[in-house]
Parts: sequence; structure tokens; C-alpha cells
Amino acid sequence: MSIQTTSHLNFHGEARAALEFYQSVFGGQLVIATYGDFGMPADAPGATNVVFGQVESDGGFRVMAYDIPGQPDIPGGPDRSEGADTAGSTRRENGVTLTDQSFFLSVRGETLKEVMGYWATLSVGGAIVEPLAASAWSPGFGMLTDRFGVTWILDVAAPRTA
Repeated sequence: MSIQTTSHLNFHGEARAALEFYQSVFGGQLVIATYGDFGMPADAPGATNVVFGQVESDGGFRVMAYDIPGQPDIPGGPDRSEGADTAGSTRRENGVTLTDQSFFLSVRGETLKEVMGYWATLSVGGAIVEPLAASAWSPGFGMLTDRFGVTWILDVAAPRTA
């Protein structure tokens, strides 16, 4: 028996934009179904919102998302304009990470070059919590909150020793 876990993100009208963004970062197939696709009248508020969305790549990246039903659309959410402080409740202080978020998404790549590519794209319009740099456990480790308010940990797999 085997199982697979997939992070499922909840948005307020931004699920489509977030999924399209994550597909641009990680590649893969994008699947989106709206509330209207499942029978909500096309002119009803929220009919174009995402009821089921997923990005899945051959390389192993997978994330799901939807727009919370009945919640007002909050385009861009809190000020998430270019350069805005989106880290919100996640920050580094006195050498430790302080947060009130219940989870982070973690992506581990095989090379620093690979991780740097993800970092460069995910960080656009977001906020750096901890810059991508070598650490005691990894050739590259960093933390950021993207423009959709999702906090990511990116690192490079440490070389295996025999």
C-alpha cells in the first residue's frame, strides 16, 4: 500500500491566478474546474471561481487549490502589489522564524541552479523571509512568502554520503 499527500491551498477568488503562477514556476499540467462547470448559474456570484484546481508536474511537484465558497473575492488580498510586504505573519527575528501560519510548502531540488530558478520566479512580488544561501544542512536554503501569501521553504538536497 502506498499513499500520496498533496497540499491543498484555499483562496478568496485568487485560486486560478495562483495555480497559473505555480504552473509557470514548476511546469506541469494545469486542471481547473469552476463552480459554474458544476452547475452554478453562470451569472451567479462566484460562478467563475475555482472549485477544483491542480498543477502536477512529471518532476513530482503537485498542489491543489480552490476558492472558498461564499467568501467574498478579495482580488490581490491585502496589499500584494509589487514589493508589498506579503510575509505578514512569517518573519525572521533573532535567528529564529516566527509565524502564526499553520503550514509552509517545502520544495527540495537536486541542484542549487534548479532551486535558484524556482526562487527567482516565486519571489517576484513576494517577500523574502530568509535569503537563499548555503546553510549547515544544505548547499542552498531560503524562505519566502509569494505574492499570494503562501510561504515556501526552498532548499537543495544535501549530498548523500556512503
